[in-house]
Amino acid sequence: MANLPAAAPSAGSARSIAAIFLRGDIALALGIVCILLFMLVPMPTWIVDAGLSLSITLSVMILMIVLFIQAPLEFSTFPTVLLISTALRLGLNIASTRLVLSHGHEGTDAAGHVIEAFGSFIIQDSYVVGGIVFAILVIVNFVVITKGSGRIAEVAARFTLDAMPGKQMAIDADLSAGLITEDDAKKRRSNLEQESTFFGAMDGAAKFVRGDAVAGLLIVFINVVGGIIIGTVSKGLSLADAAATYTILTIGDGLVTQIPALVVSVAAGLLVSKAGIEGSADKALYTQFSRYPRAMAISSVLMVIMGLLPGIPAPPFLVLGAVAGGIAFMSTRRQKIEADAAEEQIREAKAPPAEEPISRALAMDTIRLELGYGLLPLVQGEGTKLTDQIKGLRRQLAEDMGYVLPAVRIQDNLQLPASTYVVKIKEIESGRGEVRPGMLMCMDPSGAAITLPGESTVEPTFGLPAMWIDAQYREEAHFRGYTVVDAPTVVTTHLTEIVKDNMSDLMSYAETQKLLDEIPKEYQKLVADVIPSQLSVGGLQRILQNLVSERVSVRDLPAILEGISEAAAHTRNVALITEHVRSRLARQLCDAHANAHGVLPLLTLSPEWEQNFAEALIGEGEDRQLAMPPTHLQEFIRRVRELFDKMAQTGESPVLLTSPGIRPYVRSVVERFRPQTVVMSQNEIHPKAKIRTLGQL
Repeated sequence: MANLPAAAPSAGSARSIAAIFLRGDIALALGIVCILLFMLVPMPTWIVDAGLSLSITLSVMILMIVLFIQAPLEFSTFPTVLLISTALRLGLNIASTRLVLSHGHEGTDAAGHVIEAFGSFIIQDSYVVGGIVFAILVIVNFVVITKGSGRIAEVAARFTLDAMPGKQMAIDADLSAGLITEDDAKKRRSNLEQESTFFGAMDGAAKFVRGDAVAGLLIVFINVVGGIIIGTVSKGLSLADAAATYTILTIGDGLVTQIPALVVSVAAGLLVSKAGIEGSADKALYTQFSRYPRAMAISSVLMVIMGLLPGIPAPPFLVLGAVAGGIAFMSTRRQKIEADAAEEQIREAKAPPAEEPISRALAMDTIRLELGYGLLPLVQGEGTKLTDQIKGLRRQLAEDMGYVLPAVRIQDNLQLPASTYVVKIKEIESGRGEVRPGMLMCMDPSGAAITLPGESTVEPTFGLPAMWIDAQYREEAHFRGYTVVDAPTVVTTHLTEIVKDNMSDLMSYAETQKLLDEIPKEYQKLVADVIPSQLSVGGLQRILQNLVSERVSVRDLPAILEGISEAAAHTRNVALITEHVRSRLARQLCDAHANAHGVLPLLTLSPEWEQNFAEALIGEGEDRQLAMPPTHLQEFIRRVRELFDKMAQTGESPVLLTSPGIRPYVRSVVERFRPQTVVMSQNEIHPKAKIRTLGQL
């Protein structure tokens, strides 16, 4: 019992050693070392038998894998496996040669039972027949198979390398055209690189196989001559006994190495000749042979006729004729079934479409862009397409406004003039314009007349004077300081402004719920606390509509929900909650309306107008509204228009600043005649914002 504790470390050491040997990299390294030891160290016969058995098994495994793989690159390690198997055969050849020359006089089992079995089976009672069979095997392997597979590998490697630039350009073209993704392009480039490397390696590996055949032939010659000399001179054998013993051993040794070499050579030939064929070898052969049933039928008839000729054995030809006829019949039947299926698909495609249900008529396009027939090149032409710009517009709106624009449906409308487009929001026309495909719209930022030759027009988005010019005047227009845009950009700009003007209508209940669902995970608890206990989804929708109607981004939805949570504790009035949320977004508002120098220009509302608006408010809560006399409203509108037009002439676009209580009502008046004018309250001016007061209204 005292010795038991000492046994535990021994068991642990054994497990550690076993784990080391089970590692693939260490096992491969030890295997290569063993192959080298076969060449350098004398080996007992049982180890040589085991090595020869391993060589035969490995060659059969290689052949089976080659037959069942779908594409050559699935066995990309074949050149490495070929080199290892060749080295193994050469090592075993050297080890068996040492045994034959050292112990051949002891009998035919001197080099192991595997060599004895192969030699006795092939030679039997005739050395001449055995030698001829062995010579034929060597010639077939060396002259036919290895030379042919080596030539195929050489040509495949050359053509693969020559075709690489064209294939690479094809991949880049498909990627640029959007036919494949970036991941698909990476995968195809990787396959292309592996293919060139594989066939280059196969070209070199074929030389190993051919060299192995030559080495085997020389070793056999050395064994026969050297064995007879050693047996007769050194071991005292008669010439007949020496020839019998050493011939059996030599041919058996040669066969044991040449048969695996022949199998591996066949596998190499099958693999390199499989390039460009997808699927396992049996499926590829059957598919291509059965593709032409008439050829198989004619072959069947010819074989039956040959079998009926006098003097020719009938059974083999009749059986083969029946097999070919069966393949022809099955192929014809299969092709008929495929043709019937194709005709059925064509009939289904030509069949009149089923009547659409009436409910389809209720479907409504949220945003639709209708084009006249002359504008179809904007969608179908090459270069900057309108569809690509609309995709960019959706991304830009998501970044600027925090709102994912619904898909824009583009369709042609033959009832429109050729160069006219119409933008519809929920089936209602919201804007239209005319563009000239292939021409450029030129505008002067100062509003002066364009002096270039062209067609005078009006910019459809902002109503500015413009001119359509030919593309050849682009450089000259830039040189004169004009703004130049192409036709797709004109349409996209107009669509952008229309969407921003109608964003409150587009902010539906479903879109609001989608924004809540896509909010980051860390804010889900905030959503659960606010919705629906403090505010319903419909109430949140109204608040978001109020914000986007004044082009306030709702991208910072967590801050909006925090503001709602604070205001909902004191009021349920959506207008008041919206004003509080705007105050929480003060930093964002000030940054959005600051000028290029980071300064927020302001025009303040005079105390008189502040008092006029405050006194004109009647009602309470949701029913509160502005009831200002029409004369005062007309005077206010006139003063606002004059003052802001004066500021616009100086290049300024100031913000109208009011007190928090009257801001929504001032905005409701201003947006009717100057929707682009921003109205902010004092609560929405961030403490760290840089401001500059330009005047007072």
